[in-house]
Amino acid sequence: MLMFSLRSTVFALLAAVSLSAQGLSPEDSACLACHGQKEMTTKGPGGEVLALHVDKGVFATSVHASMGCTSCHADLAGASHPGKQKPQPVSCEGCHAEAVKTFNGSAHALAHRAGRFAATCTDCHGKHDIVKSTDGSSPISRKNLPATCGKCHDAVVKEVMESTHGQAMTRGVKEAPTCTDCHSDHKIETLHGAGPMKLAAEVCSRCHASQRMNSKFNLPGNRVSTFFESYHGLAAKLGSSAANCASCHGFHKILPSSDPQSSVNPAHLVQTCRKCHPGANEKFSTGRIHQEGNEVTTLGDRVNTWVKRSYIGMILVVVGGMAAHNLLALWRKARNAYRDPERTVIRMNVLARIQHILLASSFIYLVLTGFALKYPDSWVGSIFGASEPIRRIGHRAAAIVMIALSFFHVFFMIFTRDGRKFVKDMWPEKKDLFDVFVNIRHFQDAKQPRPQFRRFGYAEKAEYWALVWGTIIMGATGLMLWAKMWVTQWLPRWAIDVATTVHLYEAILATLAIIVWHFYFVIFDPDIYPLNWAWFDGRVNREHYREEHPLDTPEEIEFDDQAKDEKEAE
Repeated sequence: MLMFSLRSTVFALLAAVSLSAQGLSPEDSACLACHGQKEMTTKGPGGEVLALHVDKGVFATSVHASMGCTSCHADLAGASHPGKQKPQPVSCEGCHAEAVKTFNGSAHALAHRAGRFAATCTDCHGKHDIVKSTDGSSPISRKNLPATCGKCHDAVVKEVMESTHGQAMTRGVKEAPTCTDCHSDHKIETLHGAGPMKLAAEVCSRCHASQRMNSKFNLPGNRVSTFFESYHGLAAKLGSSAANCASCHGFHKILPSSDPQSSVNPAHLVQTCRKCHPGANEKFSTGRIHQEGNEVTTLGDRVNTWVKRSYIGMILVVVGGMAAHNLLALWRKARNAYRDPERTVIRMNVLARIQHILLASSFIYLVLTGFALKYPDSWVGSIFGASEPIRRIGHRAAAIVMIALSFFHVFFMIFTRDGRKFVKDMWPEKKDLFDVFVNIRHFQDAKQPRPQFRRFGYAEKAEYWALVWGTIIMGATGLMLWAKMWVTQWLPRWAIDVATTVHLYEAILATLAIIVWHFYFVIFDPDIYPLNWAWFDGRVNREHYREEHPLDTPEEIEFDDQAKDEKEAE
């Protein structure tokens, strides 16, 4: 025994010297002096024989060839080996932290933590023979994945290889889905019990919602979208446990409906439907699962198409008639309001009305083109067609109009008598703050007095100065986005990102403020409805103005009594 041990030691020393001569580090030479021997083995926990041989030639072709043994076996660095201390399992986290982090949330890692056997890094990637996944010899290359996964999931892999996906893999179709395409690679997910949204929106849609894939393999291009339009898909969106893709087509042995073994073959449809719908018969199973749109192939399709067309016609006639009726009524009331002979107070002169029209038209166009640029697939985007330049150029042109109008408004306020009076009357004061609370108290109790306003109340002042603020913010951020190349010469790139965010949300704020605040006071207020015509001819009703602005002295109010005579004559 002593002689054998002596011979082994001498052989190891000679081997180490030989390996060092081949360019290996002394440390690696010492490791391979023993582990390079083919007969080197040990016994596992259950008494099984475990090979400890490392083929130097194979290791030299691996992706880790440039690394030393202790790069992975870090616990043996500087340690006495072989010794009493048992080597620790290799941790890949030192170099592959992100992959290990992902793996720790996988089904394999969960099984490990539960004390069950499951694959680890080396079971899939190999040990000393690890090569890139693009290498044909890699166990995780596309062609070798079935064999690798089949080491633990042989029954499942057999079903997959019999499926339409597996048959495509066998034919060498590179787009054919493999195990990791559905279950992910490091974050191996178990899809048993997965909800319909998970399967349809995140798994099956990777291929079946791809226009390129469907076009290349002559597959229906609407299978995912029509599923979500069906009862099952709509129920899935609401969180119900409705049937999903796998409920009808299966998990692994997925076959086309033309295959006699397919679960969606006409011969098996009743059985498939009965999994969720007990008592389903042959007539029930002939219903459409995917809503194929305008496809007309059966008598039922023809009947359904004619019923749908009839209802569309009925809706157009009935609702269109209702809309026409109410539009005529609205026009009559608006015309009566316009012809009111008491509308003699000049609320807006010609110059003010021109500014208002330019502001309103440029603002509306900015809103429409801005949201069309941000949400190009929305109905707002469809207004401007598919041309991005038309939206972009139109948006900038409207912005130039608004900015130019802003400069003119500043000129108007400084150099004209009406402008200076406008600024004086619109300037905020302490009374405005008290008026808010007085008005709210009046809304709650009609017996409480209303606030008394001068030419402009707090509502008009708040809207005007909000407009000034919004115009400055939108103009500044818009110019930054327009001249981003110049701006980034002076400011960091994230300044553009911040400007984009401010521009978007300020636009949303301004749009909602106009709809909720301005439209109420000029349209929906019961005392104004159906329309305040001041934007058109500048005049408002005398009594209404006195009621709303009692503190505006008569000598400061401009009247147009000639208009009253003309209205009475009409």
